[in-house]
Amino acid sequence: MSQAKNNAVPNSTVTRDLRELDQATDNLYESIVVISKRANQIGVEMKEELNSKLAEFASNNDNLEEVFENREQIEISKHYERMPKATLVAIDEFLNDKVYFRNPSKEQD
Repeated sequence: MSQAKNNAVPNSTVTRDLRELDQATDNLYESIVVISKRANQIGVEMKEELNSKLAEFASNNDNLEEVFENREQIEISKHYERMPKATLVAIDEFLNDKVYFRNPSKEQD
């Protein structure tokens, strides 16, 4: 928990106090939806970034030896594997008020 407050996103599972999650929305389930949508956005961004970096190494006539010898491609992949998961980043952003969200059904009332 102290890692999240220091703006460092943890790389593994973290136990969360559910009362912290529902403070912004007054509804735990609404908070979970906001976090999951943000995690999906982050995941898509990370995947697009990884694919664009790996596309630089793509060639039309890859043979098996070239695939195994491409160290740069392997290092890029390992870097993305070590990055914090999208869900952990989204939770950290949500708890630190870095996510903009709105609920149109609440605005009509």
